[in-house]
Amino acid sequence: MGVDDASHKIIADLLEQRTGQQLTENRRWRVSTALAGLFRELGLDNVDQLACMLERPGEHHLATKVVEALLNNETYFFRDHVYFAMLANQVLGDLASRRAGSKRLRIWSAGCSTGQEPLSLAMLFCEQPGRWRDWDIEILGSDISGKAIASAKTGCYTQFEIQRGISVAQMLNFFTETPRGWQANDKISSMVRFQQHSILDHPPHPGQFDLVLCRNVLLYFDTDIRRTVFDRLASATASDGLLMLGAGESVVGQTERFEPSQWGSSLYRPTSVHARATRTFQHRASA
Repeated sequence: MGVDDASHKIIADLLEQRTGQQLTENRRWRVSTALAGLFRELGLDNVDQLACMLERPGEHHLATKVVEALLNNETYFFRDHVYFAMLANQVLGDLASRRAGSKRLRIWSAGCSTGQEPLSLAMLFCEQPGRWRDWDIEILGSDISGKAIASAKTGCYTQFEIQRGISVAQMLNFFTETPRGWQANDKISSMVRFQQHSILDHPPHPGQFDLVLCRNVLLYFDTDIRRTVFDRLASATASDGLLMLGAGESVVGQTERFEPSQWGSSLYRPTSVHARATRTFQHRASA
């Protein structure tokens, strides 16, 4: 293996150890591009120099910077509009019927990056005030990237970010222009909380979500890691809850914990075996 290959392996191994994500050959081109800013900051010319620095003892802070730079934080408001339309027009109404007794809804946006997805969900609820009046709705946005979550917690977006995916009416209704950028207002930010979390870890509180969105995250895992992730997602999903994946993702042939739902593409429900196990666990916990 040449020096260049060895350097790329050091970077790829670091990413996999920290996040479970694989830097496969077809993504190898991203390394130099993603790390260009770090090269400038450190005065480096190439990946080989960076790899040598990473091999030195005590470079934990540098390793974190490298991983943060390699993570794909691409997102925008209402990404894949057709899925949000399905949620607004069909899925959330069904959940409202099934949770009418408690008037409580818990949603987890896993891999939320800088927060546009959970805030998009909050906008859906705000645009249907009659249906959701007096409901207790909590949306959790999580991501392994501390930098992305820190940005999400500010709720502030640049002109470029705010124009991606939302209408002018939504922009003016749910955001306020400030010298720092477009700030999410309390109508939507009060519904959302953010935390740094690895999807490979045990699910975050409260652990049983009515709807889980994990879109365009599984693409970067190998088969074994993906199976582990599905196990984590299954334990986080209510027995009659739903999981939404990205357009290029599926549970078919990947896990026995989920099966296609009545809503069709990209929406899945826990399998009956998992649902029975979850109900048994909940019953024992409450006894």
